[in-house]
Amino acid sequence: MPVDITIPYAIADFAKLREHGFYYVDKTRYIPLLERYEAPVFLRPRRFGKSLLVSTLAYYYDINETHRFDSLFGGTYIGSHPTPEHNRYMVLRFDFSKLAMVDDMEGLAGSFNDLACPVIADFVYKYRHLFADFTFRNTQVASKMLGEITSRILSRQLPPLYILIDEYDNFTNQLLTAYKDPLYEPLTTKDSFLRTFFKTIKGGLGEGSVRACFCTGVLPVTMDDLTSGYNVAEILTLEPEFIEMLGFNHDEAAAYLSYVIEKYGEGKGAFDELWTLILNNYDGYKFLPKARPLFNSTILTYFFKRYAVSHGDIPDELIDENLRTDTGWIRRLTLTLDNAKEMLDRLMVDNELGYSTSELRSKFNKQKFFDKEFYPVSLYYLGMTTLKNAFKMSLPNLTTRAIYMGYYNELNQLASNNRQHLPVFEQFVNDGVFAPLVATYFKDYLGQFPAQVFDKMNENFVRCSFFELCYRYLSGFYTFAVEQNLPSGRADFVMTGSLGTPYHNDCRVVEFKYFKAGEADRIEALEAAKEEDVIQVKGYAEDLERRFPNYRTHAYVVYIAAGKAYKVWEA
Repeated sequence: MPVDITIPYAIADFAKLREHGFYYVDKTRYIPLLERYEAPVFLRPRRFGKSLLVSTLAYYYDINETHRFDSLFGGTYIGSHPTPEHNRYMVLRFDFSKLAMVDDMEGLAGSFNDLACPVIADFVYKYRHLFADFTFRNTQVASKMLGEITSRILSRQLPPLYILIDEYDNFTNQLLTAYKDPLYEPLTTKDSFLRTFFKTIKGGLGEGSVRACFCTGVLPVTMDDLTSGYNVAEILTLEPEFIEMLGFNHDEAAAYLSYVIEKYGEGKGAFDELWTLILNNYDGYKFLPKARPLFNSTILTYFFKRYAVSHGDIPDELIDENLRTDTGWIRRLTLTLDNAKEMLDRLMVDNELGYSTSELRSKFNKQKFFDKEFYPVSLYYLGMTTLKNAFKMSLPNLTTRAIYMGYYNELNQLASNNRQHLPVFEQFVNDGVFAPLVATYFKDYLGQFPAQVFDKMNENFVRCSFFELCYRYLSGFYTFAVEQNLPSGRADFVMTGSLGTPYHNDCRVVEFKYFKAGEADRIEALEAAKEEDVIQVKGYAEDLERRFPNYRTHAYVVYIAAGKAYKVWEA
């Protein structure tokens, strides 16, 4: 294993990242834009790099870090274009994701104060040269300690506070997913400890003892429910100038990939091939209809780290296991099993959820969050869907399709680890004969559905479910694409042998044609694939071979008529 892995997976400390030579995608050009605001809030799904952004701001504004400005920010945009505010403030940083969950309001208040009070006490110790002989009158309640600090700043004309709150809504979201609504509601209303804490920050902003309070989170729900307690917040999530502040655009991801191949590819890395792989598996997050698609930065870095550790081979598992826990949100959001099934039917069968752009920008509270008509927007903020266009949402990539296809199988009690499949996939690894894969899919997977389900099934569902089955057994040997964009159209399904395996360059491209049960006799009567279908799939194969001349491509047409009939032809 290389001893100098410089891929910063799970590293959220800016100083550590810079001082140890980890790869860094420079986002500091957004710092001057953030300085226009006093109470900015920026929301993104989990694992988009929010904590690293908070850490970057902490080092940039901390008056105690002046001596390290050049070493930390040299070579970055802000290093060459510093603002007058750099290293001018005392930085107070909270991480609300660390809050322990309890079963009553008194315990939750105690947990909050147990987390926040030591942070505030350590803050005074850190800036003791400014606070001199200051001592707290109250050391048990975070809002009172914060109020004492802001009063001291005003009376002694100390440098203002720059407050950073990472994952401001993590613990309130945990209450929602744990079905602890009786705790959530009093927490965000009346004079709860949380509202009082944010009121104190609001007061500091108004009087000038607090320069800014920057919050990150996932959902606007908690911020909206706090209402008058913190009505100065400005949510920047959908402002066009901030859309790419987190996540990697294609240029950033391509530069990152080139770095990884050059340093860790060991001669095996082919840019076009790896670029196609990461596009299919990790790309696709659009936060405005006309915005450029973005990669989830942490998940892409996960892949690069695994690639580096394996000396340039494709990792067997492309899905960061931390993502699988997100299905818990669908359970909670949809409230009932029937609602969950209906939601997944729309995602897995149609891969579309309708929405209006005004709903994205509207504030919404907990009540609206659980409104059935508002599900698409809730899923969007959670990172489970992305904007397909100005009217429809869809699943962003193969990673999410695999996760939610697995969850679909679980909800519908379909065998997701059927050992009947094993001999078929093992045989394919040995002899490369494709048709038996379709046979086991048709018999052992589709064969589990009741007849009435096939009426709403379509080619999209077939593509997704066949992909999930193949991924389950062949991910150590092949990589996959569903609806891959090619010059002649969108290929339904493509599987290609992984780099570093004996199967590399073995490529299979499939065109699926789905028919209702009443059309089964049309399939059974076919003695050969239809000419137009053969031309279509061969066009895809030719596109792939032009782009990747080393591929040995096999093209197939697969006809499926509900659970009644199927046929496979190699073109």
